[in-house]
Amino acid sequence: MALEVGIVGAPGAGKTTLFTALTGGGGEYGKANVGMAAVADHRLDALAEVVHAKKITPAALRVQDVPGTGPALLGNLRQVDALLVVLDGFSPGADPASQLEELKLELLVADSDHVEARLERVAKQARSGDPKLRAEADELSQILAALASGTPLSDYPRPLPPELAPLTTKPLLSVENGPAGIDLALEAELATLDPAEAAAFREGASSALDEVAALLRDALDLITFFTAGEKETRAWPLRRGATALDAAAAIHSDIARGFIRCEVIGWEDLVRAGSHREAARQGLQRLEGKTYTVADGDVLNIRFNV
Repeated sequence: MALEVGIVGAPGAGKTTLFTALTGGGGEYGKANVGMAAVADHRLDALAEVVHAKKITPAALRVQDVPGTGPALLGNLRQVDALLVVLDGFSPGADPASQLEELKLELLVADSDHVEARLERVAKQARSGDPKLRAEADELSQILAALASGTPLSDYPRPLPPELAPLTTKPLLSVENGPAGIDLALEAELATLDPAEAAAFREGASSALDEVAALLRDALDLITFFTAGEKETRAWPLRRGATALDAAAAIHSDIARGFIRCEVIGWEDLVRAGSHREAARQGLQRLEGKTYTVADGDVLNIRFNV
């Protein structure tokens, strides 16, 4: 399953414009939007050239944009991995810092409503005398008290019930839409152009959205691994510390189920060698098992049998 980012912010701040800029189009104002955002990586083109790839597929993150704010709408983002808040920096008298604090408060309220609803259900079930339910009800009461005091659950001192999926534990990254930040309308327009046209307009400068992608990589603690073949060369995002078996599952569940072994080579070694065959001849490629910890820039060829 792809890693997912939820876009939040006040109405009119530019959420759907950011969605369009990240995904290359398709955002519709006032409606829920879901799409994929490609993550630029110079290493991918270098690998594709070496293996003469017919198709190049960058790593991508799933992006969800929900209209408006409020507990009910924000609750739709409980399963995302990070939140990207858009701050209005264009409107007269706009105060992005205040908008960010207001959004944090809305997240606290949304979590409070969510915990309160669960506490009500668990408390009723706990009347049966089940000690586990009573313990959960006590824990939920303390969590609710922490939220009421203005404490985000990222600062809660004990493990949280996994069923909660709280919003205030998710990484929260901000993008200011305005002169002091990013002109999202311009980026959205450029995203609809042919890549060569967009690059010519930027006159060699990188997209401002590359910084957003870098922030997301850092917040989610992501690395990138590659699969490099003539048919397709592709980049894949993966959590740092994940194993070769996790990488196989990111590609396809069947590959993970039938995992046998993994051929591994660093992307720079493959580029310098000029081919997989030459890399193997030079002893740059090695075999690893399913518990191997994948490193950023690894090129994997996973052998499997289903």
